[in-house]
Amino acid sequence: MVACTVSKRRYSVVLVTYGEVEKLSVRALWPSSRKIIEVITRKIVPLPKLLLYMIADYRSAKHYLDWKLHCYRSRLVEINRRQALGVEAALRRNPRFAGENDEIEVADAYYFVKPYLEEVLDRFWSRSYGIVVVPMIPVESAFSCGPACQMVTDHFGENHLGLVRVVRGLWKDDELHRLYLDHLFSSLPAAWQGAKGGEKQGLVLVIHGTIVKNRKGEKPSVFTGLDETMEFFRLMKEKIMADPRNVFGEVKLGCLNHSRGGEWTPETVELALDEFAREGFRSVAMFPFGYFADNSETDYEAKKLLDRSSADRKHYIPCVNDSPVFAAWLASRIATEIERLDVQREVFSDGPSRK
Repeated sequence: MVACTVSKRRYSVVLVTYGEVEKLSVRALWPSSRKIIEVITRKIVPLPKLLLYMIADYRSAKHYLDWKLHCYRSRLVEINRRQALGVEAALRRNPRFAGENDEIEVADAYYFVKPYLEEVLDRFWSRSYGIVVVPMIPVESAFSCGPACQMVTDHFGENHLGLVRVVRGLWKDDELHRLYLDHLFSSLPAAWQGAKGGEKQGLVLVIHGTIVKNRKGEKPSVFTGLDETMEFFRLMKEKIMADPRNVFGEVKLGCLNHSRGGEWTPETVELALDEFAREGFRSVAMFPFGYFADNSETDYEAKKLLDRSSADRKHYIPCVNDSPVFAAWLASRIATEIERLDVQREVFSDGPSRK
């Protein structure tokens, strides 16, 4: 620890997400797939180490062939890196971090690819007065915010409360809802604004699904975020339908599920698209409201399902990604979290102050 001899303080912010390989190769996919199994899948299904590696290697080969065949390249890490730069620029405009006042630095980190979250935390640990970790997925669960909380606790023990704060509850923020509405309606082509003859237009709001029942048919023992997912969808649907700019006759939830671990959320993307087809909706738009950055689940898997649907007119609305408005909103939230961290430090810090 470094004694603080001046009032100026340095705060560190880490924007963390899953991470996907930027340069596609089986060699690059192997460690990423193994970490996914270790960090996420083992929370759902206990796996012996040999089987863990077999599944991870199979996933690596499958993803490599699929992405290579369809010429897909993940932009997740690239987007998260730009988001970090945008948030840092917005924070530096905050009077607290401008001029000769407190210092701020923002970095990107990942659960499954480098730079790993634990490595970035190690780098900041000795030089920061306080660290704010922001999981870049709006709804928290054992599979999203959970890895960040667990890694912080595993890495630094209970003493982390005197230095680190993990952001939660972003999905509840009214400002995020307004930002989403503006992004959604401004991203629609002009043709969608004046549908002819009462043409039925539908919207699928895409989010990562979660486990409803485990393999024994029981309620999962881990925090799945199911209630939060459904409430987030309810709020967004209600606000979209009430917005004067709304052009949609119906809004449906579309979950992207995995295949293992038990029973997953039944309101899938496939079901939403099928229901729209049966109900006579010939125009369908899609927006991944459950993600802050496009990745292989959104602009590849979900979009592919939309492209293959029977709708005559289809439109994919990208995630907010590196939007300056999004960066400004998130910077504002982080500034509030830093104020809360200052209070948290007073309660839990038992050592010398840090620069």
